[in-house]
Amino acid sequence: MPDGPRYEDDFYAWTQHQAMVLRTMAVADNRFDRENVVEEIEDLGRSERDAVRSQIRRIIEHLLKLAYSPDQQPRFDWMASIAEARATLGDKISPTLRRDAETMLAKLYRDGRRQAELALRGYGENDAAEVLPQSCPYSLDDICREDWYPDGLGGKP
Repeated sequence: MPDGPRYEDDFYAWTQHQAMVLRTMAVADNRFDRENVVEEIEDLGRSERDAVRSQIRRIIEHLLKLAYSPDQQPRFDWMASIAEARATLGDKISPTLRRDAETMLAKLYRDGRRQAELALRGYGENDAAEVLPQSCPYSLDDICREDWYPDGLGGKP
């Protein structure tokens, strides 16, 4: 059993560990393109990390629209988008990526808030856009929790 994170348990941590091992491993055969192989493995991990971050931003955007938009018509579309993003997030998040998301939550919130604000203004909901919280009102557990939605202006969606 190799040292380090297991592929099955934490893909992102595994990619970063394998890249480090490859970088430090002595290679006698110059046909092996170590640097490009290392970069490709690291890129696989970054791709997973970026996908997790993207889904969190998407969930935040739609949670904010559910909570602050007075419009009733698109609510189920937003909920469907949240459900899809949570399913994708559940497939990709690992312990290491969860820690990354916790660390990055304030920035991910700012990005998701910006998207929500632009969308609300695009539909003429300037009042709703003005009152979006500046700091994240959701925990990562809220963001990931299946079937959880914030209270909207008229109660639960």
